[in-house]
Amino acid sequence: MQIDFNKNSDGLVPAIVQDAATKNVLMLGYMNQEAFEKTQETQKVTFFSRSKQRLWTKGEESGNFLNLVDMQVDCDNDTLLVKVNPVGPTCHKGTDTCWAEENVQGYGFLSTLEDIIESRKNDQENPDSYVASLFRKGINKVAQKVGEEAVETVIEAKDDNDDLFLNESADLLFHYLILLKAKNFDLNAVVNILEQRH
Repeated sequence: MQIDFNKNSDGLVPAIVQDAATKNVLMLGYMNQEAFEKTQETQKVTFFSRSKQRLWTKGEESGNFLNLVDMQVDCDNDTLLVKVNPVGPTCHKGTDTCWAEENVQGYGFLSTLEDIIESRKNDQENPDSYVASLFRKGINKVAQKVGEEAVETVIEAKDDNDDLFLNESADLLFHYLILLKAKNFDLNAVVNILEQRH
């Protein structure tokens, strides 16, 4: 890996730290050649602290280390992407990230949809909510809907109408997310099993 530590007069390059599992950005630090080499040697992320003017291994006092998974350099050879497995919160203020965000696995819109389904599950007094009405009818009705949507998806898969197939696939996924919530699970529980099998 070629890193241009001489590009800046202080010999430092930015090091963007990313959780290897969740892909969330945890913090930004700076490395010089020595910090980079120590990180590789110890497998614990080490920076050059501009305030302390010395090498600083994240977690050396708190125990909240950043265990190295991988490092990559960008196209200009002057910025590092450091993928880690964090031990505890990353920020010195006790939060998961230096932006006070929770470091959880996210799946884009599917995570948003899970949150909406969860809110409907707990709002069973709303007569206009389709999701709430399914939860009120119980687990058997929710499971039955998943079965119906699965059959409809299979039928459309055998035809040539991609629009109908994709719409039935969306219905199936939506109802499956409802079933997961009805069983008090989320998508992450299923992804974890798939990762273990991989």
